[in-house]
Order: sequence, then C-alpha cells, then structure tokens
Amino acid sequence: MSECTHDCSTCGESCAERAEPQSLLKELNPNARVGKVYGVVSGKGGVGKSMVTSQLAVIMSRRGYQIGVLDADITGPSIPKAFGLHGQAVGSEAGIYPMATRTGIQVMSTNLLLSNETDPVIWRGPVISGMVQQFWTDVLWNCDYLFVDMPPGTGDVSLSVFQSIPLDGILVVASPQELVSMVVEKAVKMAEMMEVPILGLVENMSYVACPDCGRKIHLFGEGKTAGAAKRHHLPLLAEMPIDPALAALVDAGNIEDFQGDWLNAAANMLEDK
Repeated sequence: MSECTHDCSTCGESCAERAEPQSLLKELNPNARVGKVYGVVSGKGGVGKSMVTSQLAVIMSRRGYQIGVLDADITGPSIPKAFGLHGQAVGSEAGIYPMATRTGIQVMSTNLLLSNETDPVIWRGPVISGMVQQFWTDVLWNCDYLFVDMPPGTGDVSLSVFQSIPLDGILVVASPQELVSMVVEKAVKMAEMMEVPILGLVENMSYVACPDCGRKIHLFGEGKTAGAAKRHHLPLLAEMPIDPALAALVDAGNIEDFQGDWLNAAANMLEDK
C-alpha cells in the first residue's frame, strides 16, 4: 500500500487513515445557561438587521423570557447604542458578565470591551472570528433565547458563527430592492449549505405609512422579498415600515420603548419551536 498523502480524494474509502469529520461546535461556558439560539442574518449591510434583532429581543423579553443578544458584528457593532449601553463589561475567573439593559436584556458586544466605544476595530478575519467564538465560550449567559446579530454577508465571521455556535435557526433580513433580493438568496443558500434551519424572511423598510390617511407608500417599489421567500418555500414573516419614531428611539438608546406589532408573527414562531 502506498504512503498516505492525507488527500482522501486519492484513495479508497477503506483507507485506515480516514477519520470521521470532526464537529467545529464550541462548548458553552460551563457556568452559563442558554436555551434556544437564533441568528439574524442579511446578505449585505444597511438593511436593518440589528434593528430586527433588537426588536425581537424586546418583544420576547416583554413576553416574560430571559433574553441575550450576542453582537457578532465585531467591526460594526450597533446593539449597545440601540439599548443605551455604555462602559465596559467585567468578568471573573468564571467568565465575562454580559451587560444588562434597563429591562434586563443581556448584551455582549465589542463596544463593551473597548476603552473608548468609538475606537475602530482594525482586526484581521481570524482574530474577529476568534472574538465571536469567545462571546459564546467565555460569556456567562443566563437566558431562554439568545439572538446572534450576525455581520452582513457570507464571509469569515458568518462562517465561523455557523460552524462554532449551535444555531437552532436563522431569520434573514432584507430590504425591498431587486439587488438586495439577489443578495438575500446568497445568504439563504449559505444557510442551506451549512444545514442551519431558516425560519423565514423579514423585509425591512417596506413602506412609509402616510401620517394623514395611513396609506402605505412604497418608496423603493413593491418588495421583492416575497418572491425570494416563495422560491425557497419560506414564510415572509414581516414587512416592516420606515418609522422615524423608531429611528429616534434607537438614536436615543431607547429601543426598549418601541411600540409596534410588525414582528409578532416572528416571535410567535420562535415560541412555537
């Protein structure tokens, strides 16, 4: 028998050197408790992924669950700003304590580890991926639902989350434009390739409600997300409006005060899982 080259494509299935594929999933901190884990993803930036993550966290918290938000968008973190969190997280020998919002939602983000929250994170891909994994392995979560606010696209960090954190499913966020619809399909196909369940799609910035008559005005034209959902046999869980009042709440760090039922169907699905 010839010497093993460690290239399994060159030998038969009976080769003794062959080994079963090893799981890349990381172990949760032994002092932590996490129930279900759901990722919120998008094919590109700027479609409101963090907004959807924040609102889902608030809705589920209002329903009486303990909620955590893992901000995996390492270079563009926005979750602490939405919840009005400042300062630095602390830790002990047991692990890192997530910071709590005023209603008790647990948050961990790069901005909560920097001495100055406006400092840029200028790290290469492997370092960023390692930080995301540490947010899972080192943080002392205690929650029924953990939402992972993913970075946009299908690059290193997204792949690291899919491979290292045991996701129970993902929600895909899009905006109405045709271009975004195409990019959404890339995110959907990536999840399918990674064998992560896709719970459904959420379309953000779908319309503006006229303040006088309530008529829906589609600034970007009729959304294309429904078509993408249909092609992949997925539900369109929400069509969210452009709401200046909601944007003002985020800017003020008061996302926990938002009013709106756009994501109730998505929250109902999570409860039913």
